[in-house]
Amino acid sequence: MDPHAFLDALISPSAHIEVPDNQRIFEPFLGSWALVVRWYGRDGNLVRQEDGEWHFSRVLEGRAIQDVWIVPPRGKRDAGAYEYGTSLRFYDASVDGWRSTWIGPMHGAVLTFIARQKGEAVVLETTKEIQPARRWSFRDISAAGFNWIHEEAAGDVWRIVQTFAARRLDVATAPPQ
Repeated sequence: MDPHAFLDALISPSAHIEVPDNQRIFEPFLGSWALVVRWYGRDGNLVRQEDGEWHFSRVLEGRAIQDVWIVPPRGKRDAGAYEYGTSLRFYDASVDGWRSTWIGPMHGAVLTFIARQKGEAVVLETTKEIQPARRWSFRDISAAGFNWIHEEAAGDVWRIVQTFAARRLDVATAPPQ
């Protein structure tokens, strides 16, 4: 099989016309990012920190956006790599939001979310069947970087599980804000 044929069929140069302009909430993340990933214990203390990489692209005729998340980065990987996973997300007018599915094969993880713009943030909330509930937020978004926060519900309280500090690898290729 020609891997380029697969990539040509998957990757899209532009958003599909059926994705409304005001719903292109994942466009600022298109491209490649260097990460500092931090994990926190139940007590809120930092328990682990590693570098990572994250790549976003339009796919499926521009109807969806897919990412690949890798920790540690490929250049620093060994047999004990922590995670290598992907999210696929698409706008669904019936929920007035983006359906998103995270797949993390190393840990057998499949999580489903609905994503919406909330103020200056992009917030993904797990669907009802996912317990405990989780919330992923993209915040402090600029052409050069953003912060990502993974929170988990503990009753009525949200605790931080993981954070990413993302820095764009090539600011010259950043999509317009």
